[in-house]
Amino acid sequence: MTATVSHLVPERRLRRLELLVTRRLDGLLQGQYLGLLPGPGSEFAGSREYRPGEDEVRRMDWAVTARTNVPHVRQVDADRELTTWVLVDGSASMDFGTAEIEKRELAVAAVAAVGYLTAGAGNRLGARLAGGTRRAFPARTGRNHLRAVLRALLDAPRVPTGPPTPLADAIQGLARTASRRGLVVVVSDFLDDSDWATALRRLAARHQVLAVEVADPRELELPDVGLITLVDTETGRRREVSTASRRLRADYAEAAAAERAAVHKAIRQAGATHLPLRTDRDWVVDIVRHVLLQRRLARRGGAA
Repeated sequence: MTATVSHLVPERRLRRLELLVTRRLDGLLQGQYLGLLPGPGSEFAGSREYRPGEDEVRRMDWAVTARTNVPHVRQVDADRELTTWVLVDGSASMDFGTAEIEKRELAVAAVAAVGYLTAGAGNRLGARLAGGTRRAFPARTGRNHLRAVLRALLDAPRVPTGPPTPLADAIQGLARTASRRGLVVVVSDFLDDSDWATALRRLAARHQVLAVEVADPRELELPDVGLITLVDTETGRRREVSTASRRLRADYAEAAAAERAAVHKAIRQAGATHLPLRTDRDWVVDIVRHVLLQRRLARRGGAA
């Protein structure tokens, strides 16, 4: 089974997406419930010694520290009832893909995975689509609500219905909506000139934040295919480039790698967890590996 749904009609796309996620992620939520991103919750689960460089001072257990004269931090299980908010970047740069799936399709697939991974009794999911087309979905429970969100994201018009929303503004808007502490997932290519890193950092001060970065291989390196026309999907500017130049291809790859490294650094410095996905990789496998890694770290009491 291939991890693509772009060739199917809308209802079949939705059904295939659900099957891809639920079947291949089956069993991941067995045992102690820790959510998609193990981390701060509300149910006290004991204390352990403080680890410099790993633990946040705000998690200090001062009572145990005073009693033992050794710094300790509180351990908690993730909330049993979780509110998840998803922000999907719908800007023009997401309408790109040279592999089996477009970045916009990959973003919807990521939302599907988040929805099914956080599904449970009492758990709610809300979503926002930012960019030239804006949609908002209140936080509600149930698979039917999740399917409605996914269907709306899949059917969102490619032609902008309004001026583009900078990613930083979209994050700030979501922060105002998500008043209750929970999980916030930002799905984007992060190819945005706004100060999204500052907005992400403020969001992470209150919520658990997962930044899902979607990328296409042609954004990272150019193939040797002769003369091509490059189009900036955000501005519409065009430029002809000869990919036969080895120096040009090397410079392009170096600049792209530096840009991706800067995005990764900004996400980590903001205090968010980073999940990179690519259109030429099996996104289900990448998500599974991410979840398993987070849960291994949680069992060890560490942080990603």
